[in-house]
Amino acid sequence: MYIISGCLLGQNCRYNGGNNFIDWVKAFSRKHNYIPVCPEVEGGLETPRPPVEIRDGRAVNREGSDVTEFFRRGCEMVWENSCRRAQELGEEIEGAILKANSPSCGSGMIYDGTFSRQLTEGDGFLTAF
Repeated sequence: MYIISGCLLGQNCRYNGGNNFIDWVKAFSRKHNYIPVCPEVEGGLETPRPPVEIRDGRAVNREGSDVTEFFRRGCEMVWENSCRRAQELGEEIEGAILKANSPSCGSGMIYDGTFSRQLTEGDGFLTAF
């Protein structure tokens, strides 16, 4: 079983109400068991919502509000739901396909917290969880 960012599958869960649909991810999902995830939505943030970047280890939106607890709660829920689903199917979680640069799903590079579209080394909350 795989964990896949819902936005990559076409779910309109991005901060701006859109998605990041990718054909090969959808094709992959047709051949594998998976669970679509969006830690931000699962943590209780609405869509659309102000964009968020990580600053000093905290999830802060463009308006200056700290939404770290929404991110943490969402990550906990993603893992609990994913593990429960894998157990129900009698499978192991083999991997994840997650949205690059995202404050929740990014791996290796994320936006630097200045809302200037500059990338820096780091992981999103789910990746680091």
